[in-house]
This record gives sequence, C-alpha cells and structure tokens, in this order.
Amino acid sequence: MGRAWRIEYEGGLYHVLSRGNERKNIFHDDRDRQTFIDAIGEMADNYDVDIFAYVLMSNHYHILLRTNQANLSKSMQWLALTYTLRFNNRHFRSGHLFQGRFKSIIVQNDAYLMRLSCYIHRNPLRAGIIARLTEYPWSSYKTYAYGDKAHDWLLTKPILSQFKAKDKYKAYREKVQQYAHEEKDLWEDFHHGMMIGTKEFVGRIRSKYMPDNFHKEIPHHRALGKSVDPEKVLEKAAGILNCDIDYIRQSRRISKSLKEDRDLLVYLVWKTCTLTNEETGHLFGISYSAVSHILSSMRNRMQKDSDFQVKCNHIYSLCKM
Repeated sequence: MGRAWRIEYEGGLYHVLSRGNERKNIFHDDRDRQTFIDAIGEMADNYDVDIFAYVLMSNHYHILLRTNQANLSKSMQWLALTYTLRFNNRHFRSGHLFQGRFKSIIVQNDAYLMRLSCYIHRNPLRAGIIARLTEYPWSSYKTYAYGDKAHDWLLTKPILSQFKAKDKYKAYREKVQQYAHEEKDLWEDFHHGMMIGTKEFVGRIRSKYMPDNFHKEIPHHRALGKSVDPEKVLEKAAGILNCDIDYIRQSRRISKSLKEDRDLLVYLVWKTCTLTNEETGHLFGISYSAVSHILSSMRNRMQKDSDFQVKCNHIYSLCKM
C-alpha cells in the first residue's frame, strides 16, 4: 500500500487522527492521557502549531490544528515518537505504538473548523462511552461548551467568535447537540480522502500542489488524478499545441509533425489524469498497446533530449487543472 501523501503549507488547517497499532489501546489510564495532552502542548510550542480542538479515545485521537509553518509531518512525527517513548518507558514495552503514519485531512477555512470541532467532540457520544458529553474529561469540549479553564495552547477564539450570541458557550452547546442531524452534510464536502471544502477550494489545492509525477500506488494521487476530466485536459493541451484533436482522432494517417503532437497529447492526458493505457487509448481511438508504445517512446526521447523534456514539462504545468 502506498504511503500517505502530505500537502503542507504555511497556515494549513488540518484534521489529524491516528490509531493504535492493530487498533490496540494507546492509553491505558488517565496518566497516559495526561502525558499525551502534555505532549500536544510541547509540540504546539516547539513547532509553532495552533491547536483548536482534540479528543482522546481509547485507541485513537483526533486533533484539529493549524501549522503556521509548512511542517505538519515533522510536528506529528515528533508527537508520535515522543509519546511512544514515554508510554513504552512507563509500561516497560518496546516497539511501535501507532498504526503506521497519521492521517490528515486538509480543511478549507474557519467555517469548517466549527463543524469539525463538533464532529470531534461528539466522538465519545457516538462510541457509546458516555450518555452526555459533559461526562467526558479527555477532550476540549467543556472549554467550548462551559468556558472551563483551557491549556494555554488551546485556541478557541477562531471557533467561538463565529457565534453572534451573547452566551457563546451556550450557543456552542446547542450547536453540538444539533450537529447529529447535520453531520452528513459535512462529509458531502469531503473530497479524495484528503480535503474538506468546496469544489473551488479542491481545485485550487489540486492546481497548486498536484505533483509532477503521480504515483498510482499512492491512493491520494490516484484519486486526485481520477477527479480531473480528461476531455478538459485534452482540450486545453490541444489549444496550447494549436492542433485539431477531432482530426487526430478521426484520421487513420497523420503527418509526422501531427503525430508528434498526438503522442505528446497522449502522454499529457495519461500522466495528468492517471489513466490506464486502455482508458487513454479509448480517448484517442487507438489500442492500449499503441499507447504503451507511445509512452515508452516519449520517456526515451525525454531522457535523450533535454529541450524536449523542458517543453513537455512546461505544457504539463499549463495543463494541470
């Protein structure tokens, strides 16, 4: 299975979660939970990370945060390693505590922070651990809902300031209570297993951070590529090359210069949209074996001809949707 793909930038908002190895507990008692919360505070200070909400469950955690530097991976790796070392030392054990790498979801803006905080705080309720959220001490809920004293590193203003009511804590309590009926709406804005926001936001992230080399074994790369309309990419690339795509599709014989454009279009669409050779061939009216031959020729030519490689990469950068 491919490694998770990280998009990191200054001011990035993220919903982060991680589970115990083999889904085993990562907290044995309240002392472990306090150790983890202390580590969150240290991580926030050391890596310039803003923490907005959190919840600790028995075998996983959720944190809603902002990285003021492009350092999400370093921050979360430090947190996992630091807590694992302290947990292992206390419980006389060794080895991994967490199940692989943490998962992260990019969040568009503060409006989604509000909705995600409700989702995060409702975790113990959904799990059936408690009957009322006030009974659960290992989350940031009571700070938001009742104004309980918070850790210095917990920032509540970006979320609470969204309420116009005089009693913002009461307003937040009511929001969380109502959220059971609204939760499905949040996940309608969940895209490609890695982003929460509008389609326009997803498009901006995809355009800016789409990697030059997709890896189909990485699920996020594959999902992001599949979300791009091949016809739109083809239309844009054909416009850049000033060639008639309908003529290329319909003609059995094409000139050498047009064939070069056709081969470049095949490569660009295949790469940008992470299509299979068969899917690419269907788009151009050629066989999958012909696509395979074209792709092989394109790679060989780019290795031998640096000017041609620069041209291909330039057009690819213009075609990223």
